[in-house]
Amino acid sequence: MPYAHLDAHLRQSACAYKDAYAYSFLGNEVTYQEFDRLVSHVSAFLSSLKLRHGDGMALILPNCDAFLTMYHGALRLGMYCVPINPTYTAQELFYLIEDSEVKVIVAPYQMAKLADPLFAKWPDKMLIVVGESDRPFTHAQMFSYEVMMKRQDIPPVAVDEQLNEEDIAVVLYTSGTTGHPKGAMLSHRNLASNADVIGDHMMYTNEDNILVVLPMFHVFSLTVCLNAAIYRGAHMVIQPRFSPLDALKTIEQQKITIFAGVPTMYNFMLQVGQGQTFNLHSLRYCISGGAAMPVALLTAFEKHFGVTVLEGYGLSEASPVTSFAPVDGRVRKLGSIGVSLPGVDQKIVDLEDQEVPPLTVGELVVRGPNVMKGYWHRDEDTSVALRGGWLHTGDLAKMDEEGYFYIVDRKKDMIIVGGFNVYPREVEEVLFLYPGISEAAVVGVDDGNYGEIVIACVVTKDESVTQDDIIAFCHTNLAKYKCPSKVLLMEELPKNATGKVMRRILREQIEV
Repeated sequence: MPYAHLDAHLRQSACAYKDAYAYSFLGNEVTYQEFDRLVSHVSAFLSSLKLRHGDGMALILPNCDAFLTMYHGALRLGMYCVPINPTYTAQELFYLIEDSEVKVIVAPYQMAKLADPLFAKWPDKMLIVVGESDRPFTHAQMFSYEVMMKRQDIPPVAVDEQLNEEDIAVVLYTSGTTGHPKGAMLSHRNLASNADVIGDHMMYTNEDNILVVLPMFHVFSLTVCLNAAIYRGAHMVIQPRFSPLDALKTIEQQKITIFAGVPTMYNFMLQVGQGQTFNLHSLRYCISGGAAMPVALLTAFEKHFGVTVLEGYGLSEASPVTSFAPVDGRVRKLGSIGVSLPGVDQKIVDLEDQEVPPLTVGELVVRGPNVMKGYWHRDEDTSVALRGGWLHTGDLAKMDEEGYFYIVDRKKDMIIVGGFNVYPREVEEVLFLYPGISEAAVVGVDDGNYGEIVIACVVTKDESVTQDDIIAFCHTNLAKYKCPSKVLLMEELPKNATGKVMRRILREQIEV
């Protein structure tokens, strides 16, 4: 079955729903016809910069309308996009910019200060700045998004006839146990097929108002809130950032029909909503993903607000959704991540990759048109992850006799903070850069607000080193959500006979 290029989704919706609203942002409402025109304008501008099919663009933006127009403008030209968390440190950003080989970077004006070190390192790259800036552009390779959108002298370009569903559309970086993030290469076929299935499975329509408050650079939002919405001609109501009170008010005032969030968001919204009354009856349902949602939280949220919360499962390497709670009248089983999506195969295997019987715990493996092409310039990692033609998720799960899946445990050491993945090795690499630390191990512990928090256990050679010193050092080298909330100074770390740190024992010892 052929799957459309993502740009075809937009062009089809611009034709079918030209006068319907595509998105709203800060009071600005844009129809699908106008959205399509803006995308063509961006595509033409990028072409005027000599950017071509196969070139890369880093999108380092918070939630905003510019993310949508730049994203689709690049895709229309046949470029690939690399969405990046704008809260990353310069060190983290520069690693991803270098590894992904992008030619142009799109970033908010607050990042204009990085222009000097950026161009000193890569004189041939370009920077498009979004938002008003009081800094004069001192480099010829810098451009203003706002000025670009007002220009009338840019000749239009025809839709690239070479656009192919196997072209790379997005490279999504996901942390790895090696300490360096790996770029999952997602083709148009990968992303479009997942958008099609989600849009159809969740029964999106052009009358839906979808609240986009999940970060647009995150694959959950990219597929569930953006790609699937555009495929079905739905209205994306964009919020710059998450505030539980603002989210509840927006749902009520804008008659939001679909809300997607991570468990942390539901927790905060429930806390805020306890003392106030909100009418959320416009919601057809809510979608939860990014981390397992405690059943107690799910039932409390549903009871308090009178809405239904549906859970699913996915990962960046699968574009991302592989299973979801049924919405066709079949039984919903609390605590389950649902059933395999149409066209996606899932099974549970043992250590020898042999399928195990129902209710037996093993590794969840996936295959389908949504599974990535591989890791960017990581052939060995790709062959391991996709061995036997199946994507090995690293997650322990089980399947019941009716085909419902349940996650039993996550990848061995991964920590999920507010829906974002944190791998201990990446944090430990930074800790070992701090003078005086001889040993370090990072674990996650349960937290009522964020799901988990990061705890660093360290052994120091210098008694003057303090917890505050180490935390401050981490904040200069890591994104905020990756930084330890607490540092435990220990005399030694528990190890097994081979000298490997036993994280399980550390978790048992920690009292938060």
